Amino acid sequence: MAKSRAKTRPEFGVPRLALIAALLLSVPGVAQAQTVRIQPTLDTRLTWTDNVDTEEDGQQDWIAEISPGVSISRESGRFSGGLNMSLRNTFHAEQTEDNTTYLALQGRGALAQVLAVAEPVGTLWLKALLSGYYIGIRRIIGMRLRGVDPHVIVNAGITAHMAGIALKDEQLEAHYLARGNVGNVVRAIINASKARIDLSYDRACAIDLAGRDVLDAVKTSVKPKVIDCPDEGKVAAMAKNGIQVLAKARVTVRTNIKRLVGGATEETIIARVGEGIVSTIGSSETHKDVLENPDRISKGVLAKGLDAGTAFEILSIDIADVDIGDNIGARLQADQAEADKRVAQAAAESRRAMAVAEEQENIAAIAANRAKLVLAEAEVPQAMADAFRSGHLGILDYQRIKNLEADTRMRTQIAVGEETHLSTESQKKKLGGQE
Repeated sequence: MAKSRAKTRPEFGVPRLALIAALLLSVPGVAQAQTVRIQPTLDTRLTWTDNVDTEEDGQQDWIAEISPGVSISRESGRFSGGLNMSLRNTFHAEQTEDNTTYLALQGRGALAQVLAVAEPVGTLWLKALLSGYYIGIRRIIGMRLRGVDPHVIVNAGITAHMAGIALKDEQLEAHYLARGNVGNVVRAIINASKARIDLSYDRACAIDLAGRDVLDAVKTSVKPKVIDCPDEGKVAAMAKNGIQVLAKARVTVRTNIKRLVGGATEETIIARVGEGIVSTIGSSETHKDVLENPDRISKGVLAKGLDAGTAFEILSIDIADVDIGDNIGARLQADQAEADKRVAQAAAESRRAMAVAEEQENIAAIAANRAKLVLAEAEVPQAMADAFRSGHLGILDYQRIKNLEADTRMRTQIAVGEETHLSTESQKKKLGGQE
């Protein structure tokens, strides 16, 4: 009869316990406290038995058991469990050939966490299976590990499959990892297929990754949209007669899928149409020509091929409103006349200043000449005295000179008096006229 018997513990398969260990170390506890404990263990046991082989003629023996190991446990709000690993060594005192060494694993875990992971995976797999779109469970689990939302991939795959479009889940997952909108791309391809528009999956992904709304582009290709040019207000232009004309246009465009990647946007269309309106109005002789035939604006703009290099195709340009603005030409002419007047005034002032300067120079020259005259007259008496002494001038000659000087002074005084009298009479007449 056995005095003591080692209790056997339930053993788990290595794959299952490895999965429990991975869950213990990898499953996050969101916004909750969590604790992971790793603790070394050592179990020893000594057993004596009188029936080693559990037979009627069993033998007696001492059995020693030494089990070093490690215990991993985790407690959190979302997952709790533990894993015990030990290297069990048994030694027999008599029957040494029965000595054994084996790895013992024992684990436990909360079923709620397993169900939380397995339930959505199973639901998605079953949903795809019932829809005729096959995707493996391991593929769905792999998506979670790669950070891909399996709901997006599976739903997009089901939608494409039901629409008769063959897309691989690898393609959808690659676009998701590239930060693309998988659902939008799939819906765009379906719409394009129904509308008989040539749109491949790669082109749709390129459009989506370029930042364009590929679904809206397909819808615009099917149903053209109208762009106001400009968005607010009107385009102002001037005819050749100087009258300002205000116009507003509505441009009907359709998306060109082939030029959507790298093509110019709506802002370029608006700018080019505005430029065409200004050019057409500016080439008109009068504003009346524009008012009589507003369609000449749309025809002139369409003839320029303004949709080149853009992501759109212009279908029509319609003039929604035309109005008359200010008389820009008259205002410009008035401004030019005022500018010319100021230039003339400046030139006249310059000439006046030059005349005043010249007058002052002449006055200075007269004063200089008078000074020379005085100097010359001062030398006359000296010259006459020298002439008397040398005998070149007589008394009669001297008297004639004196008479000539007196006659000159008398004539000068008479002339000054007449000038003064005439000036006085002229002022009197002026005053009489004013009265």
